[in-house]
Formats: sequence, C-alpha cells, structure tokens
Amino acid sequence: MYEIFEKLCEMRGITPYKFCKEMEVNSSTISTWKKNNSMARPDLAKKVCDFFGVSLDYLMTGKEPEEKKPELTPKDERDIAKKLSATLDQLEANDGLMFDGEALDDETKELLKISLENAIRTAKITAKKKFTPKKYK
Repeated sequence: MYEIFEKLCEMRGITPYKFCKEMEVNSSTISTWKKNNSMARPDLAKKVCDFFGVSLDYLMTGKEPEEKKPELTPKDERDIAKKLSATLDQLEANDGLMFDGEALDDETKELLKISLENAIRTAKITAKKKFTPKKYK
C-alpha cells in the first residue's frame, strides 16, 4: 500500500511528510506502512482516499475495478416502448410523417423508428449513469 500512497503523493506534488502535516497524521504511521509493508487502519485509509480522490480499491491494489455499465430493467424497456410509441404518434398526428413535402415510405419510417428507439434507449442509460455511484479518479 505504501508504494501506491507514495505514487499518489508524487502525482499530487507533495511529500508524505506534507500529507501528514495537512491531514494531522502521525508521520510514524506512514513510516510503519513503508517498513512493515502494512495496511492503513480503515479510518486512515478513508482519509487517504478522500484526500487523493481515489477509491479504497485503488489505494489497496493500484487498480480500479471495471466500471459496471447500467443495465436496463424490464420497467425501463416498457418505459422506452411507451415513449417511442407516444413520440411516433405525435409525429404522425397531423399530416403523417413527411420529408420535403413527401410522405415517408415504410422503410424510411422503420429506420426513423429504430433511430428514435436508440436515442431514447441512450438517454435512459445516460440518466441511469448519472445516478450510479461513480468510482473515484
């Protein structure tokens, strides 16, 4: 763990001693990590993670876990289908779907439907990402 702590200090442009001063940590604690290759107590590990803006996984291993992509639930799929149907209904409500004064043929309507569905799906996933806890960088 000390090697990762030392690397974080270098990246931040501070010495381990300066970290100890700023965070009110006894410098002998840091020396113990180095000499004995030991781990930090949980409360101190949290302080280190918060100070450097890294996850506990990163502090302990030097690697971040792979970010899990949000998955769409069956409810999300129903919401997407409803939104798509409502959007298509609105588009066709007046004079039908037109482009340059011409009615869209069935193939073009299907392509438009696929594009709209992808856009709604992407928006739903993006919204889920915003409410998913992010890993520290």
